[in-house]
Amino acid sequence: MRYVDEFRDRVKADVLVKEIERLLAHMGRDQDRPLQIMEVCGGHTHTIFRYGVEGMLPKSIELVHGPGCPVCVLPMGRVDDCVAIAERAEVIFTTFGDAMRVPGSRKSLLQAKADGCDVRMVYSPMDALALARKNPTREVVFFGIGFETTMPSTALTVLQAEREGIKNFSIFCNHITIVPTIKAILDSPDLRLDGFLGPGHVSMVIGDAPYEFIARYYKKPMVIAGFEPLDILQSLWMLLKQIDEGRCEIENQYARVAPAGGNAVALQAVAQVYELREFFEWRGLGSIDHSGVKVREAYAGFDAERRFAVPNARIADPSSCQCGEVLKGVIKPWQCKVFGRACTPETPLGALMVSSEGACAAYYQYGGIKRGRDEAKASAA
Repeated sequence: MRYVDEFRDRVKADVLVKEIERLLAHMGRDQDRPLQIMEVCGGHTHTIFRYGVEGMLPKSIELVHGPGCPVCVLPMGRVDDCVAIAERAEVIFTTFGDAMRVPGSRKSLLQAKADGCDVRMVYSPMDALALARKNPTREVVFFGIGFETTMPSTALTVLQAEREGIKNFSIFCNHITIVPTIKAILDSPDLRLDGFLGPGHVSMVIGDAPYEFIARYYKKPMVIAGFEPLDILQSLWMLLKQIDEGRCEIENQYARVAPAGGNAVALQAVAQVYELREFFEWRGLGSIDHSGVKVREAYAGFDAERRFAVPNARIADPSSCQCGEVLKGVIKPWQCKVFGRACTPETPLGALMVSSEGACAAYYQYGGIKRGRDEAKASAA
C-alpha cells in the first residue's frame, strides 16, 4: 500500500499544482482562452474525477476527455451483432462485465441474458477458452474488445487454442488501435487542443515511437502518463514546461512501467493474429480509416464474424445523445441536454454513461452533476 500512497501524497500534489500555476502565469494564460489538454484514456478520466484533480487546477487550464474508453466508442450496430450471436442456441457468449450494459438498438447483452441467452462474464479470454474445453458440444465466443492494451491477450488465446486444436472457440473481434484515432482528432477542423496526455497502458505494448508524428507533423506535445493522481499532475507539468519552452516532443512520465520500445512478445502476437481493417466505425466519431483490426485469414476458424451470420448494420445514435461532441471536447458532459436526466448510470442513453471509464459516468459519479449545475447558474447570472 505504501507504494500506492506515495502517488497520492497531497503535499507533493500541492507542490505540482503551484508549479503548474507558475508556468501558466509565465505563459500569460487566462480564463478567456484556457489551455486545452486532452487526456486520451478513460482510465485517466476516472483518476481525474475520482481524486478531484480537475478541481485542483486553475481555470486557465482545461482538461478535455478523449475517446480512450473502448466500451464507450463501441457503435450500436456492433452491439446488435453481439446480441445476434448470443441469441444462437448453440452459443455461450463471453464478455467483460462493463460491455454487458452497452445499449444496442434492440437490447444490451445483459438484457439478452435476462431473455434466456447464455451470456457469461469472464475476466480474461483464457477464461473463455477454459469454457470451450469444458463444453465441447457448445460454441464459445469471446467478445474481443479494447485497444492495444487487451489486444495481445486475445491474440495469445487464439494461438493457444490453435496449439491445443480447440475447434469450438472463436472471438468476435472489436479491437481498435489508438494512433489513427488521435490522427483523426488532430485532423478535425474544430481542433482547439494544445497537447495530449498519452495512454500509459497502451504504451506498455506499443512504446512511444508510434506517437512521434503528433509532435513532428502536428506540432503538439504529448506526455505518456500513469494512472495515479501525482502521475497526472506531473504529466501536466511536463506538458506545460514543453509549451512554455516552445518544444513539441513525446515524453514518457510512465517509464517505470511503459518501456520506450514497448513489449516485443505482445507486438509479435498481435502482428501474427490480426491485420488492419480498411475502416472501423466509432460511436460518436464515425468511421475512421485503419482504426480497427480483424483476424487474419490464417486464423479464420477462430473468427466469429466468419462462423456466424451477423446483421452488420450501421445504427445511428439517438439524436438527443451528444457523446460525439463530448469525445471531441466541444462540450463538457454536463452540457449535454440529457446528462443526469434521461441519461444516468442506471439508465444510460449514451455510451459515455455506460462504462465506469466513460467521461459522463465519471463526471456523474464523482459529483460533476452538482458542479455542472453550479457552473450553468454562474454562466446564466
